[in-house]
Amino acid sequence: MRAGVGRSGSGWLRLGALGLCLGLAGCAHTGGLKSGEAQTTPERSEAMRRARVWSPVDVASRDLKAGPALPGAFAFDAWVDCVYVDKKASSGRSAKFTCETSPGHEVKVKYGAWNAEVFGEVLATRLFWALGFPADASYPVRVRCKGCPADPRFSPAILGPVAEFDPAAIERKLPGRAMETRADSGWEWKELEDIGPAAGPNARAERDALKLLVAFVQHTDTKAPNQRLLCPEGEELGETGCLSPVLMVNDLGLTFGHAGLANKNVDSVSLATWGPLPVWNHDKGCVAKLRGSFTGSLAYPKISEAGRAFLAGLLVQLSDRQLVDLFEAARVDRRASEPRTTGPAGSVDGWVAAFKAKRAQIVERRCEE
Repeated sequence: MRAGVGRSGSGWLRLGALGLCLGLAGCAHTGGLKSGEAQTTPERSEAMRRARVWSPVDVASRDLKAGPALPGAFAFDAWVDCVYVDKKASSGRSAKFTCETSPGHEVKVKYGAWNAEVFGEVLATRLFWALGFPADASYPVRVRCKGCPADPRFSPAILGPVAEFDPAAIERKLPGRAMETRADSGWEWKELEDIGPAAGPNARAERDALKLLVAFVQHTDTKAPNQRLLCPEGEELGETGCLSPVLMVNDLGLTFGHAGLANKNVDSVSLATWGPLPVWNHDKGCVAKLRGSFTGSLAYPKISEAGRAFLAGLLVQLSDRQLVDLFEAARVDRRASEPRTTGPAGSVDGWVAAFKAKRAQIVERRCEE
């Protein structure tokens, strides 16, 4: 049985966190939104300082083709039948729509072979999950939508006909409660520098490893709402407390290309741009090459040797079979050709080779403290 995020290995150290929580002044009030009530700033700050970004996992056992076994998971490339819901799916510029898979059960569908997020979200969330960094899940599917227009971005709904969307992806949120001072406030990357003693002895290495992983996948849209402070399901303490807060990246669609000022869809999930791009910004030292965007809060992060070694130790546990499964699950060979490249986004073998070459850059580098 695959363990979910927050339940793998030693999990989030529930008993240890409980002891720490009982010893922290005000910890019982650190829990996030409660019936529309937001946290206070001191409560949020305390949760941020002790929150974890990583949980121990058996990397080698992760099934990257099947993905996380979250509630409502879909099998690889499954056909999903649903009924169109005429409302805006969410913010953002990605092509998507909302539909019901059964009465009262809505899903957000991203669609289109030209839409980088259909592929990038599967790639990045499964890689994060496999390595032990919490992330929402994205399932590669095909969708039959009753009442859907041919392209929901531009056309009105049509009663009766069934529109097909292939390829498509459906997201499932990691269960838990957002811990915020206001809706969709998220957190900025500079806040990771404030680490409290309750975060654990390896917190600095784990947080630096997360920054390096974000640079590795070239996550470009790093604005605060795209990061979430979460109290995972089952970690609640009373009505507002949380045993083990989690810091996570919750929007990973624009990845596996190159980060840029404008967060363009065309720049993501393109082997021609991601493959040659170096992990590091210079021949020596450990400043990761990640160009900042207009909306982002992370650019060219400096990585500690402990953080580099931590991520390297996780990446090398991924087998060749797992890497093939990762890129097959994302269906990268179905990505439409990009205007800025000479061909399609690349074969599975090409992506795997590029991944291994870029992984080697992390493994072989040494950081001067």
